Amino acid sequence: MSFKVVIDSCGELTDEMKASGCFETASLMIQVDDHNIVDDATFDQADFLRRVAASPNCPKSSCPSPEAYRAAFDCDADHVFAVTLSSKLSGSYNSAVLGMNLLKEEKPDAKVYIFDSRSASIGETLIGLKIQECEEQGLPFEEIIDKVEAYIDSQMTWFVLENLETLRKNGRLSKVKAFVATALRIKPVMVSTPEGEIAQLDQARGMNKALVRMVDSIVEKVVNPDETVIAISHCNCPERAQMVKETLINRIHPKGIFVVDTAGISSMYANDGGIIVVA
Repeated sequence: MSFKVVIDSCGELTDEMKASGCFETASLMIQVDDHNIVDDATFDQADFLRRVAASPNCPKSSCPSPEAYRAAFDCDADHVFAVTLSSKLSGSYNSAVLGMNLLKEEKPDAKVYIFDSRSASIGETLIGLKIQECEEQGLPFEEIIDKVEAYIDSQMTWFVLENLETLRKNGRLSKVKAFVATALRIKPVMVSTPEGEIAQLDQARGMNKALVRMVDSIVEKVVNPDETVIAISHCNCPERAQMVKETLINRIHPKGIFVVDTAGISSMYANDGGIIVVA
């Protein structure tokens, strides 16, 4: 059976995923003041970070339209899946569901399913890879849905922010708190909730201590490392990402682990120097 996975652009595709021909990106849009950016292969992270740093305003994003999703779903594949940014953080999931409904008005027998990642970035990437694994095992459509939803239930996302400006600009952190945190070099360790929202797990003074606390939490959570693939994305800090990767390999020896650069939407959330890990 042939399959297609549409992942919104908050999820980064690995080179292997791009080469497989089974994955497609549904691009979100980013606006920094009056400058519009398409989150696709043309995204320039350095230019984006420069614009964000220079702006007093928080960057804004808009999700793919239902029609864009409908067009992506309208293909010759036997099974079509979409993986979106958490529905608690974006309208991408709802837009994809509307796109699926539009297609089913024309093709009521189309096998399409939308996964709410309840995560972001490489959380979506790992879900896409889990779909591919199930398809390559030849599993029926409904069983793939059940297995992938169970995988999403088991997944957790962590991130550590070097730069708190985005949180300050979007109102999640007051100007005073942001100033104090920056002055004291306090770095929050954030996690996803089971519902797909963002919560603070911990904090530490200095980036290295915050990363250690994040890794400690990951090690505590991963109970079957020989069955677990871990993904890391970073915003303009490859050495930091490599350090986290090597530490996790040394401490728990996971089944697999890979590192990617953040794409546009993930760069907007992580900001310069941010690290995201999903297991």
